[in-house]
Amino acid sequence: MTRFTQSLLESHAGLAALTLRVPTGIILAAHGAQKLFGWFGGYGLEGTGQWMASIGLGPGYLMALLAGSAEFFGGLALLLGLLTRPAALVSAVTMLVALFSVHIDNGLFMANNGYEYALTLFAVSAALAIQGGGRLALDNWLLTRLDIAKPATA
Repeated sequence: MTRFTQSLLESHAGLAALTLRVPTGIILAAHGAQKLFGWFGGYGLEGTGQWMASIGLGPGYLMALLAGSAEFFGGLALLLGLLTRPAALVSAVTMLVALFSVHIDNGLFMANNGYEYALTLFAVSAALAIQGGGRLALDNWLLTRLDIAKPATA
């Protein structure tokens, strides 16, 4: 196992990361499902793509696919604690795009479609990118499996 792989997966964050990962993963996955599949009252790729194009994020369909995939698959990865750091980094970038392209001009508060929610999801995602998945993450299982698969040296 390489040093990069170990730093990518290893985390000493304890249980605190779990309290961040699970709700954030659920929220992101649900928002991604709205964009990708039209679940939970969403518009699916076509509708979301048209909206994204209308606000200047084009090509709209591709942007909807990218944002939806980042949220859905990134959210599932955070929920499970699987490849937590890359999933959190992608989620953080996605939230920054949402914050600056959709919400920033509306002020802070959600009641005005402001940026407080996107900022919160960004902050949690950034924290997880820094600290990793914590004690109860599948990253730990993967780290153990990769260590076992390492050939013994003489």
